[in-house]
Amino acid sequence: MSQGSAVEPVRDVIVVGAGPAGLASAIAATQAGLDCEVIERGAVVNSILHFPTNMGFFTTPELLEIGGLPFVTPYQKPTRDEALRYYRRAVDAYGLTVDLGHDVEAIHRLQDAASGARLAVDTRHPHTGARRRLAKTVVVAVGAYECPNMVGVPGEDLPHVSHYYTEAHPYYRKRVVIVGGKNSAAEAALELYRSGCHVTLVHRHAELGSGIKYWVRPDIENRIKEGSVDALFETRVVEIHETNVVVEDAGGQRTLPADAVFLLTGYHPDTTMLQRFGIDVDPKTMVPSHEPDTYETNVPNLFVAGQVVSGIHSGLIFIENGRFHGEMVVKEIVRRLAARDSQQTSAAGHSA
Repeated sequence: MSQGSAVEPVRDVIVVGAGPAGLASAIAATQAGLDCEVIERGAVVNSILHFPTNMGFFTTPELLEIGGLPFVTPYQKPTRDEALRYYRRAVDAYGLTVDLGHDVEAIHRLQDAASGARLAVDTRHPHTGARRRLAKTVVVAVGAYECPNMVGVPGEDLPHVSHYYTEAHPYYRKRVVIVGGKNSAAEAALELYRSGCHVTLVHRHAELGSGIKYWVRPDIENRIKEGSVDALFETRVVEIHETNVVVEDAGGQRTLPADAVFLLTGYHPDTTMLQRFGIDVDPKTMVPSHEPDTYETNVPNLFVAGQVVSGIHSGLIFIENGRFHGEMVVKEIVRRLAARDSQQTSAAGHSA
């Protein structure tokens, strides 16, 4: 890997991921007087960018705030566009250093006591190529939205099949099959139905998920009851074709016509990335190895924050609670760097 001739600065903290948890970590580090850089392969709050266009948040605006910056909105529940605007404003307001378009390929442990660097972060940009950055500590806050749970059936990779729902208009007067039974599936079904689509909801369980938003549940249940949205429970998809979907229940198989298919079956952390960084990951839960109080992983000076902490149980960590991970991580980093500086000063005094 070519690293170039420029001498890289040794950052106190490098944050991998510019989602809410990553930005909150960077703000906490900046407020603590640490030299911090954020590396993001997509856009700022890339997951929120790919939320449904007309989505409204379940929570109130103050629970999305980071760094104490007020989230001002006239609505009780903020919209996706308002959240994008707020997090852009947070980056600008705190003067965060955010390097976009760089994929983190690896993180290596170092033993360079002279520079203070403990970790090397290898990144790659499609235009500028490879680069190695140095840091005393690294926080991985990569979320889970970029890795959908695959259904594992033939046809899942066809062009009219997607694991992400954006908006309804392109599907007007079309036949749409939605696989899933939680919030994203219910909300997509309602919006598609109200936009003139014929919607069939396919769910492997006997009823909709218990965590559906309280104002969404009666709406989707009533639309199913009246027949506005077709629903097949205790049913699973076994094959997807260009114009139909084959499903199976206790009575056997049947074919559903489908112009578009949304597999809204949830998401999980990029465990391959975590393992490239040297982080141990539980094969069943996908939870990265970490200390519960400090969020330090099995790799010294490498921390995790945000939704990545929860593994397959992504519903346990939201913006509302994941945003506080950064403060806890930075508190430990400050303590650790202060102790290291004290030891180095003491050592220098003894040698003199």
